[in-house]
Amino acid sequence: MKAIQLQHPAGLEHLRLIDMAAPGAPKAGEVQVRIHASSLNYHDLGVVTGHARAEDGRIPMTDGAGVVTAVGEGVTEFAVGDFVVSCFFPHWQSGRVGPSTFQTVPGDGVDGFAREWVNMPAQGFTLAPKGYTFEEAATLTTAGLTAWRALVVDARIQAGDSVLVLGTGGVSIFALQMAKSMGARVIATTSSDAKKERLLALGADQVINYKDQPESEWGDVVLAATGGRGVDIVVEVGGPGTLPQSIRACTPGGHIALIGVLTGVSGSLPTVEMMRKQQTLRGLIVGSREQQQDMVRALENFSWRPVIDSRYPLEQIAEAFAYQKSAKHFGKICLHY
Repeated sequence: MKAIQLQHPAGLEHLRLIDMAAPGAPKAGEVQVRIHASSLNYHDLGVVTGHARAEDGRIPMTDGAGVVTAVGEGVTEFAVGDFVVSCFFPHWQSGRVGPSTFQTVPGDGVDGFAREWVNMPAQGFTLAPKGYTFEEAATLTTAGLTAWRALVVDARIQAGDSVLVLGTGGVSIFALQMAKSMGARVIATTSSDAKKERLLALGADQVINYKDQPESEWGDVVLAATGGRGVDIVVEVGGPGTLPQSIRACTPGGHIALIGVLTGVSGSLPTVEMMRKQQTLRGLIVGSREQQQDMVRALENFSWRPVIDSRYPLEQIAEAFAYQKSAKHFGKICLHY
């Protein structure tokens, strides 16, 4: 079978297409899955560029979607022919407390889905939403579930809430679509007038081009757009470079879901403003298998589908990551094989 390996010292030029033996029959408790698609996340980019310090020869890609081709003894949840999607934390089945490291995450601590076939424990997959393509399903493992947990599990979104999403990456687009489906008002930020029009077409109630604001003080623009009140929920994907403005934009008693590190891994925080507003700031890394199953059931009742910017064959994985690094995409970038 075809597979991609990351060779030391890492970097896009060290992603190698190889031929390797396909797995045999699955063991007890395992399923065999023919992988047909994956999607790119900034976590994957960190792995392939060496920031995650993955082992030499690691098979990358955390997201994987495909079809079950065989089941091992004792597996009753899946049958041959089922369309499935991988779980970010295969061993976090349910409960509030999840892993705090990436040691069990496919494509990072263990081999991932940049390969045509895998044998894995059945608990590492859920069913894909009915009617989804492989590429659409592959966007759910990381970006989809992160947005779901931020809004539904942690912030407990309700109809009539106001939500702020930052940028046009996978998590932010998912959060926009989910929040609108649940009756929320959504304000989005972007750096491009072209992307602004696309966000409005997806249902955003207001879009702020933060490059038009002096010193990027877009938090005050959000306050003005909400009559000085601020938004109930912020899906914060930027990190230290955007968090102060997210605190400014959030209402007293509001919830900020801290997800991303796009602007760095540390920085100053306006603690007095956050304390005065009595806001909740909660970090999260994707979610549990039970949360993914809940999300899949919900998605089957929504009319929209994940936004896919572009598709690349597995052999062009380096080109796909180079495009991701350019930050020109709108939504998800997928691999198909």
